[in-house]
Amino acid sequence: MQVLLATRSAHKLEEIRAILSDSDLPVELVGLDDLELPPLSEEEELEPWDTFEENALSKARYFCGRSGLPTLSDDSGLAVDALDGAPGVRSKRFSPPAIARDVEGQLRDDANNLHLLELLKDVAEPLRTARYVCVVAFVDSAGAGWTVRGEVEGRITTAPAGQGGFGYDPLFFVPELGGTFGESSAETKHALSHRGRAFRAALPRLRDSVGADE
Repeated sequence: MQVLLATRSAHKLEEIRAILSDSDLPVELVGLDDLELPPLSEEEELEPWDTFEENALSKARYFCGRSGLPTLSDDSGLAVDALDGAPGVRSKRFSPPAIARDVEGQLRDDANNLHLLELLKDVAEPLRTARYVCVVAFVDSAGAGWTVRGEVEGRITTAPAGQGGFGYDPLFFVPELGGTFGESSAETKHALSHRGRAFRAALPRLRDSVGADE
């Protein structure tokens, strides 16, 4: 049985596969490229909602419909207390167009990080608290779906540290690590990250769902 991991992010796909590598799931996890599903412009409209749960389910339902396969998706982001929870569900496209002209990959990450540091430049370190949030959504072949949430607490540094990870990882200091996710090995990050916690929490429900779908 195949289950689709619905993301266009190569970094995220690699991370999810690593997190689930020891899960003994009785399924084959396939990506969008494995199914040769080309990107469509309508995919840019899949995350219009104000919650991670709604956006994750939106993506899972869309790609389940396109692929015909049970589908896993997630919506993740950074919530900064001093910014009233921003960037939140807008984490991917946080920086204004003047900083990032809707570019992909590392340039977009750099622009988002620069914008976040600028907004927090006058915020004292003890008040730079934040959390990473990940909501995993699953939709089965009958269209039934569910979500599971994972979070990790930390704070935003005043400058990037480390070359690992992606997104806001070089700015996200985790007290348990004594450093940022950008300074951590992949294995260490997976053990503590919001995405790792969400996908591990989803495993019991996923096993039940794929068993029922067989």
